[in-house]
Amino acid sequence: MSWLVSLLVLSALIFFHELGHYAAARLMGVYVEVFSIGFGKRLFTFRAWSTEWSISAIPLGGYVRMKGQDDSDPGKKSFDADSYNVKTPTQKIFILLAGPAANFILAFVLYFVIALGGPNILSPVIGDVVKDSPAFIAGLESKDTIRSINGVAIATWKEMAEIISEAEGSLSIEIQRGGFIEFKILTPKFTETINMYGETIQRKMIGIGSAGVSHKLELTPLETLSYASQQTVFASTLIFTGVKKLLLGEVPAKELGGVISIVKLTSDATDAGWMSVLFFAALISVNLGVLNLLPIPALDGGHIMFNLYELISRRIPSEAVIIKLTIAGWVVLFSLMGLGLYNDINRLIG
Repeated sequence: MSWLVSLLVLSALIFFHELGHYAAARLMGVYVEVFSIGFGKRLFTFRAWSTEWSISAIPLGGYVRMKGQDDSDPGKKSFDADSYNVKTPTQKIFILLAGPAANFILAFVLYFVIALGGPNILSPVIGDVVKDSPAFIAGLESKDTIRSINGVAIATWKEMAEIISEAEGSLSIEIQRGGFIEFKILTPKFTETINMYGETIQRKMIGIGSAGVSHKLELTPLETLSYASQQTVFASTLIFTGVKKLLLGEVPAKELGGVISIVKLTSDATDAGWMSVLFFAALISVNLGVLNLLPIPALDGGHIMFNLYELISRRIPSEAVIIKLTIAGWVVLFSLMGLGLYNDINRLIG
């Protein structure tokens, strides 16, 4: 059942992406011939609002085929009044940006719903204490709760970690142990650790681990909006940085995941509850938005690149160049998908 939910979540995210393109195209007066979720053989089709709506056999994406615009045949053009080809570069860029924008908006809405439900967040309760670390020497113990650092109230583990990593000199830490309040003085030291991208880095730490205790965030209406905005920006930055590190070779290619990883992780999130599903759906929605903005000709970002060239140079790119770059884009895209699938299979086997 959880695998079915994960496929439905992925299809819904693709639907919203393509719906952004569809709505923008119709707003610009472009006739949309086909709106498809998935590729390949069409399993279910109906017509509405002059468009053929389809669900296809391979659930690895989707597409909106506009009149005069077909990635499978870049040379196919139409110059009718309701064709994509006759629109200005600015109008085309608006249509192309609408898909990724729909994903970012959907992520914001999902994070907003999460905020309304009271998201769980890690509490500043100590689990393990590393021997001979600053925390060990200062006398911190398992189950201690950190209440403040240098007079700044601490509500979450994240707040505590950020203050420690940015510390200059010694810290005065207020802890609750049992029913008593104690104060400890310690100095963080640079320690080798692994970041979220799998890189070895040096970071100021005090040698404690989380006890895994969490609590619900109680947010005001204004804080709810702020939470949704911050999470959307954080997820976008996280994925942009991850893609950059992957392209620069700072993160090994084996870390790249494909559709199997997405389905499996969404399935795991389903088992953990609806809040986890919403969190993961929001992250994947941002992921779709970011990846589609990459300047690969087969993606929205590649088409935006062509239209920016036309807007700046006042010249339409050569048809031969567009065809060659589009083919190259498909090669890159399928290579990345193949690598992701290969890594997924290796993870399942190993």
